[in-house]
This record gives sequence, C-alpha cells and structure tokens, in this order.
Amino acid sequence: MKKPSSALRLALSRTLIAAGLSAGVAATAHAQIHIEVSGVGNNQIPIAIATFADENLAPQHISAIIKADLERSGAFQIMDAGTISDTADVDYSAWKSRGAAAVVVGSVQQLANGSFAVRYKLLDTVKQAKISQLDVMTAPQYPRVSAHKIADDIYLKLTGVRGAFDTRIAYVTEENRKFKLKVADADGENIQEALASPEPIISPSWSPDGTKVAYVSFEQRKSVVYVQNLITRARVVVANEKGSNSAPSWSPDGSKLAVALSKDGHTQVYVVGADGGGLHRVSNSAGIDTEPQWSADGQNIYFTSDRSGGPQIYRMSANGGDAQRVTFSGSYNISPRIASDGKTLAYISRRDGNFQLYVLDLASSQETRLSDTNNDQSPSFSPNGKYIMYATQAGQRKSLAVVSVDGRVKQRLTAQAGNIKEPTWGPFMQ
Repeated sequence: MKKPSSALRLALSRTLIAAGLSAGVAATAHAQIHIEVSGVGNNQIPIAIATFADENLAPQHISAIIKADLERSGAFQIMDAGTISDTADVDYSAWKSRGAAAVVVGSVQQLANGSFAVRYKLLDTVKQAKISQLDVMTAPQYPRVSAHKIADDIYLKLTGVRGAFDTRIAYVTEENRKFKLKVADADGENIQEALASPEPIISPSWSPDGTKVAYVSFEQRKSVVYVQNLITRARVVVANEKGSNSAPSWSPDGSKLAVALSKDGHTQVYVVGADGGGLHRVSNSAGIDTEPQWSADGQNIYFTSDRSGGPQIYRMSANGGDAQRVTFSGSYNISPRIASDGKTLAYISRRDGNFQLYVLDLASSQETRLSDTNNDQSPSFSPNGKYIMYATQAGQRKSLAVVSVDGRVKQRLTAQAGNIKEPTWGPFMQ
C-alpha cells in the first residue's frame, strides 16, 4: 500500500484531532477571536497574490487566507494580482515595474471524495522563474490547512525562516464563572473545546507532537496536573500530590514533564513521566522554585525562584544540581520561556508597578521591552521563534496579544465574549 503524502498525513492528523475534540463538545462554526494588527516589519517584501482558479469550490477562498496570514506577519506588502489562471499569463516585467518581488498563482480542484487539491506556484519577477510550488491535499472540512501551508512556504522561501501559520494555539476562556480550554488555528479560526469546567483551568502546555495538552485543573477543588489526548480525549493524571500541583512543561522528546509541586512543604521543581510515573525532584532550595521550562535541547530547565530574595529566573541541569541566575535587571522577573533556537529568553518583569513582556538575548545579555501594556502574563513563543503570544488586560477585559521579537509588529486578539487568557503556542505540525 502506498504511503500517504506528508500533506495527506497532516490533513488526517488535523481531522482526527478535530473529531476527538468534537466528541461531546460541538465545534465552533465561526471564529470567536478578532485580530487587530498594528505596525509593520522592517523592509517589507512586496508580493502580488492572484485569486486562485476555481477557489469558489472551497468553503473559503484560499488566496484570501494566504493574504491574511502574510499581512498579519508584518513581513509582506500585499498586492492584489486579480485572477491569473496560468503561469503563462504572468507579465513578469509589469509586476517588476510595480515593485512586486514575487507573484503567487494557484488553483483549487475538488476531488470525487470531497477532498481538495490545492496547487500553487511562487514566481520570481526579477529572474522570471519559479521559486517554489506545492500540491496540497486537504480534507473537505479543512481547506484552510492548504492555505496555511502555502503561506508557510512563501514565508520560508522569501525570508529564509519557516513560517508558523499552520500551527495551533491553546488558551482558556472565562465567562460567567465557566472555564473552557480551547484550541484553534494560529489565526484564531477552527476553534474547538478541549475541556469545560466550573472550576479554573490554567497553564496549558502543548506536547511536542501537537497531539496532547497538559494543564492544571481545579475540578477536584485542588490543583491537579492532567495530560489530555486531543484525538481520543483520554486524560491521564500526572501529578496529584499533597499540596499544590502546577506549571507543567513538556520535555522536547515528549516523554516527561517538569512540574512545580509543594508536596515536601515548599514549592520545588520535579520531573515526571508523561504517564504519571517516575516522579523525582530536581531542584533543591530553601525558597520557592516554580514555573519550570525545558531548554530546546532538553539539557537544562529554566525556572523562577525567590532564592535571592525576590523572584528571578535561573537555569539548572535537567538532572538537577546547582542553578545559575539568568536575569539581573529588575527586582521581579517571572514566567520564563525559551525560543526554539535557545538564544532568546522571554519573561514578565515588574517595573514601576507594571507587569510587562521582556526578552533577553542570552549571549549578549541585552534586554528589550516588547509590550506597552501593564498587566502581561503567560508568554509563549511561536515555534519559529519570531513571535511571542501573551495574555494582557485592557480595562477590565483580558485578551491575548502577539508581538514580533523585534517589537515592530503587534496583534491584539479579543474574544467575542468573556475573558481570554493563558495562551500557549503549539509546535509545528508533524
């Protein structure tokens, strides 16, 4: 039997996850997140995007989704190329004179089984040659996957960095004392509910393969760490010790989680198997050690500790041992997150009474403030390390925000109703 293509495996994985989430909890038909974008990247790339031939066959226009993805990134200046049915119809000289560095053309075909075959080409206006092309097969209910994959390919070919449009986010909503853990595509579409509870849900964390989410639920009237399979909806308790069980973080290989437990009297960092076995302590201080986060290579764990008198961020071996202090500016630094390349630390710092998002270049120790809000929480890097999502608050309403690591591009994500918080950005789809 022929092995399915990577695109088809991706579509199948997306379908299985959505089917699992929809079992018992209905899928949300339309986006409930509104995204506002401000600012643009440095040296935007002008690109012309044509309407795809026969894209009316699909539930959504593929070209419109691609445009929205690329515009949201702040890295591109989008030009409307109208409808181009064939690459032979592309007037390279005309587009070059209009300033377009590249032209995107494509088509949509609906197959007998209802699936969509989406084909696209990225054309260089200067060299008058093809830069890239993709043929993407996607399930009938998920044509957006094709668009996100194409946007990722365009981003990669024109910037040299892998795009993060075909990724997912998880977050918690709260409305009328009802808490819901939701997952969605990175653009806020295709929202599904993973868990609904009358008690708080906090600290969601994606498994490296994107099929599971760990989180803390208070449904037992105490904090308990669970791992939930998004395909089967099966849950496993991984930490339900005496006292507080909190802050799960996956190891890069997906076999373990770091958690913060107070089972021995004061909160310390432990490591536990993803099945709940093999619990052992890795930090050892007289203070509070919490919010553990694995480094990208799995060799170290970053965490927050008050061992120096106030909360600061430290790094220790994943096997435990001596810890080294990482943050020195400011007297209150919490919630460490590490970029996928291991070079940048994001965290929340309290300065002049404001809780704001900062990043630290670990090689140069150069610190940069990225947010202009004053009550920021829960930072999370995009898997390509170019953007950070975090929770913030404007007035009495909690919302999400996204900022590029250079601080130039900012997005605000608000829910139609209630508060939205506790964001975490999922991995690249396998």
